[in-house]
Amino acid sequence: MGSFNLSKGERFSLSKAAPGLTIVRIGMGWDPNEEPNGPDFDLDVSAFAIGNNFKIPSDSYFVFYGQVRMGNSIEDSKEKGLFRPITDDKSILGAIDDPDGKRSDGDDDEDMIIDLTKVNDKIEQIIICASICKYPNDNKKDRRTLDQNFGMVDDCYIRIVNESTGEEILRFNLAKESTTSSSKKKATGHMIIISWKASKKTWFVIPPIFNEMLKRIMTYTIKNDIIAVNNKFCLNVLGIGKMLLS
Repeated sequence: MGSFNLSKGERFSLSKAAPGLTIVRIGMGWDPNEEPNGPDFDLDVSAFAIGNNFKIPSDSYFVFYGQVRMGNSIEDSKEKGLFRPITDDKSILGAIDDPDGKRSDGDDDEDMIIDLTKVNDKIEQIIICASICKYPNDNKKDRRTLDQNFGMVDDCYIRIVNESTGEEILRFNLAKESTTSSSKKKATGHMIIISWKASKKTWFVIPPIFNEMLKRIMTYTIKNDIIAVNNKFCLNVLGIGKMLLS
């Protein structure tokens, strides 16, 4: 089976495409900024694992690289000395942070591993977020990153892979979807939803509107104090707090 190219608003059945799928890898890749002395392209893949009430069961289900410094992490099995965020149920291994897209040569720069057999029974959706880290949360504190969007980044994608076979199931072109957007603002974030509990089938969905749905989740999370750690810190290290809450 060949890989399927997904577009915004489309719905794709993982159950039909890959029967028996248990472990998936969410890979994100991009080319570094080749502009002389240009600002780094620092893309991040993160996740929220939520129930039908839009709440996360505990802090660890907000899976992003900041969890490493908070102690919710595990050493990578292959790259010793590097750590990944991990959820309490051990179902989601978050990405090792790549601040500039130079960790690979044409392959995934960040990846997240999800074992669907271990997911907490309370979880109904896993929301995957692709975002661009910007000033003041970038490593070099470069104000030029404030103007960045996915349309500026070459070979920028997010994909899902059957971890057991290595087969790519589908791919979403982040740069293309940004440049073809009818919005006056070019995209600085995309969201993908993995949902399977309601129909006992696994779906992979690209909602047409990233900002509004993620804002709903984040606002709800902050309002109800679901994340016990510093909420503004979590939002800011993702590089999307100012964009969503302003």
